[in-house]
Amino acid sequence: MPQITVDHSASLDDRLDRAGLAGAAHQACVEHVAARIPACKTRFRRAEETVVGDGATDAAVVHVEIALLAGRTEEARTALAEAVLALLPTYIKEPEGVHLSVEVRDLEPAYRSAVPA
Repeated sequence: MPQITVDHSASLDDRLDRAGLAGAAHQACVEHVAARIPACKTRFRRAEETVVGDGATDAAVVHVEIALLAGRTEEARTALAEAVLALLPTYIKEPEGVHLSVEVRDLEPAYRSAVPA
């Protein structure tokens, strides 16, 4: 925990600093929801096709989903979402026109995690 998923348009493959973004998102989780760095996990998923609006332009998209164990306040989740949204352009080369979004949600109560020895 936190489980972070970054979905991004394929057109951003060479423009997205994945390692930098993951590190910054992990640090934001530490600062806003008291996560521990070793517990943070981020995966990136390339979306072959994305459509914004009527599809008239080839707009790129980055959507970050952060799933947390339950118990954080609405204010803490909102502050985390705003912090990650604000840092996103820093990790995209030429971010102008890229549609950015962040969602912070609670994991289901049945969530389990393990690291086999």
